[in-house]
Amino acid sequence: MVALELSNIRLAPYWHDQLTEMPPLAEHLPATVDVLIVGSGYTGLNAAIVTARAGRSTLVLDAQDIGFGCSTRNGGQISTSVKPSLAALTAKFGADRARAIRETGVEALDWLTGFVASEGLDCDFRRVGRFHAAHTPAQYESLARDSERMRREEAIESFTVPRSEQRTELGTDAYFGGVVFPKHSSVHPAKMHREMLRLALAAGAQAMGQCVVTGIEKQAQGFTVHTAKGQVQARDVIVATNGYTGGLVPWLQRRVIPIGSYIIVTEELPQAVVDELFPKDRIASDTCKVVYYYRATPDRRRIAFGGRVLARESDALSSAPLLYQHMCRIFPSLEGCGLSHAWGGTVAYTFDEMAHTGMHDGIHYAMGYCGSGVSMAGFLGMRLGQKLLGLAEGRTAFDGLAHPTRPFYTGRPWFLPAAVAYYRWKDNREWAGAKAAA
Repeated sequence: MVALELSNIRLAPYWHDQLTEMPPLAEHLPATVDVLIVGSGYTGLNAAIVTARAGRSTLVLDAQDIGFGCSTRNGGQISTSVKPSLAALTAKFGADRARAIRETGVEALDWLTGFVASEGLDCDFRRVGRFHAAHTPAQYESLARDSERMRREEAIESFTVPRSEQRTELGTDAYFGGVVFPKHSSVHPAKMHREMLRLALAAGAQAMGQCVVTGIEKQAQGFTVHTAKGQVQARDVIVATNGYTGGLVPWLQRRVIPIGSYIIVTEELPQAVVDELFPKDRIASDTCKVVYYYRATPDRRRIAFGGRVLARESDALSSAPLLYQHMCRIFPSLEGCGLSHAWGGTVAYTFDEMAHTGMHDGIHYAMGYCGSGVSMAGFLGMRLGQKLLGLAEGRTAFDGLAHPTRPFYTGRPWFLPAAVAYYRWKDNREWAGAKAAA
């Protein structure tokens, strides 16, 4: 393995390089608002677009810069978002509720596709399809069975690709075939976020970054929201902090598991290399429990490769060499290429692997997208905005679901390093065994 030069890597998201200047934001807190939203990602901004367009005075606050979190740091891969299978959900909630939950994932992707088109968002949105790769022959058989069942029971379009035809979809021999989901899409995540911010501001919403919310105090009529820059009276409050949920609302903090994920981006590559590795411009992921996800950048000059390579929480510089090794294991032709960017972000998992939305103590929320929130986050934010307006269409299949936690869990996932280490060991053992037997 060629030694990786780290000194020239920019420790910031590649996506930020293509952003134009931030539009003017609020300089002073208003005394009162109808709707105050904590968190400026896809969820918060789409709630703000709905409420501001309806004439409600709306304020979006963020402890960091506007858009600091995973809405501008993710891999730009868009799926149908719901991880549990129809069978698993049926066993837990019954057939009707299970089908409604699964259909919400499809609805979220369709909504985002239509929203980007109808609003004219400049964000490199493309319906390129996902190649979901099997890291063992057994996983390929399982994928084939699952995809056939989803086609039959849920009308989710897909087709299998055996290992002998794999290079028509992804330029590697490291996997054992896979399944293509043609409706899954790609986007420039930071551009999409900036466009959503533009819509919110154009509708009359205000946004302020570097404004930590320190407390939410329930009153007889609404809330007093305390911040590092003063206080605001708000009729309604939405918390939309996902992986960056802290102790502001301890009940929420106990129900999401913050998990770091890391991404590297190569230096510019010859066009022929990108064309060989991503001949159909698919986004890609695999069946490892600790999943890898990767794609060509929108200009098809670089490869973005993401995942989690260390059991403990780390930093971008420490993760970069290990991500690079795994990238070169999948794509040996990339060995020796340089990296231009490396960064990390924090996603939010839940104990039942589902997103959740609802109300606690009068505070509305949506979060817990389990690493697949590019469409679901905006969709549930939009529905939250409709709920605040009293619209019937704001209802979702997630409403009223129990939002589980665990005894003694306070928001610090002490169990995560051991779990990640075990699953990484299991993934690597399975993968190595499958390659040895091939």
